[in-house]
Formats: sequence, C-alpha cells, structure tokens
Amino acid sequence: MREHQYGLTVTWTGNRGVGTADARAYGRDHVVSDPGKPDLLGSSDPSFRGDPARWNPEELLVASLSQCHMLWFLGLAAAEGVVVTDYVDRPTGTMTEESSGTGQFTEVVLRPEVTVRSEDMVPKAEALHAVAHEKCFIARSVNFPVHHRPTALVAA
Repeated sequence: MREHQYGLTVTWTGNRGVGTADARAYGRDHVVSDPGKPDLLGSSDPSFRGDPARWNPEELLVASLSQCHMLWFLGLAAAEGVVVTDYVDRPTGTMTEESSGTGQFTEVVLRPEVTVRSEDMVPKAEALHAVAHEKCFIARSVNFPVHHRPTALVAA
C-alpha cells in the first residue's frame, strides 16, 4: 500500500476591515494556492453570500468527481485499445440543505460524451465507464451515489 499526501494553502481574503464582526460584515472570498500553479479564486455559493464569479466548494466537488472519472476512463481506454478523440462532461450535483443550515450532497450525475475513432470501439468504451467508476479515488471516497449517463459517439 502506498500513501499520497496532498497539501495546498487556502487563504481567506474576505476581511472588509472589521473581520467577522457579524455575518454580513465579511466576504467569503478566498484563494487556493500552491507554488507553481495558478491561483484558484474561491468563495461560497451565492446562496450563502458568496461571489458568483468565483468557484465554490460544491462546484469543485462535482468537478473533482468528473475529472477523476475522466482521467481513469482515458487511461483505461488507452490500455484497452479504445482510441478516444474527444471527451466532454457536463456533470450536475444535488445538495440538500436542511432547516438547521447543514446539508449534504445526495447525488452527482456525470454525463460524459465520449467520441471514439471507430464504431467497433463503442461497446468497450461504454463498458469502461463502470470500471472507471470503480477505480476513481474521489468517487470511492464520497458517501453519496455518483451516477453515469454516458454517450458514445464515433468520430466523423
């Protein structure tokens, strides 16, 4: 067994001069950074007084699931001789907020649209989504279902 560690810095940038004097006094803006990488500008969801122009943690969770699935899928496709020429996903996540203000994700749906080089590759490409799901580190770590509604296309 190997262990991997991931480190980064999250810096709150939303102090408007009075800190957290009250719930409306401060911004939810922050920066996710790591040397050698572009900064990622974050905030909370606009429903929670966040900046809609910045990425929020909920969006990043959905993106993380989509990225992980895609990267596993592409690696598996290459190993299995399935030539992928295009891949796009438009995932959605559903979070339920409770009256207490807490909440949790109830599901994420991935919708990968994969273009393969030839018609004979379609069945294997379709089957590889289940394998990618089983291997995805992020999907294996969450406690809600991650569904897949893939589409396979053949390159023109």
